[in-house]
Amino acid sequence: MVQCLVRGEIRGAGLDVFENEPDVPKELFALDNVVLSPHQAVLTHEAFVGLGELVTGNLEAFFSNKPLLSPAVID
Repeated sequence: MVQCLVRGEIRGAGLDVFENEPDVPKELFALDNVVLSPHQAVLTHEAFVGLGELVTGNLEAFFSNKPLLSPAVID
């Protein structure tokens, strides 16, 4: 993707997640067609309300011996 942005094959990108975080490809910083963001999209009132509702729902399910809303699968 980086090389496609450098060559102009991709006209632009707004990026919030990177393959090898926290290491961001240095080439991206020099590009005028790229906007980089450090995961700020999650820092909204709505996101925190939703997270609180999910945690509460999972706790209620757990203590009621019901399936969790978002179970963690560990392989």
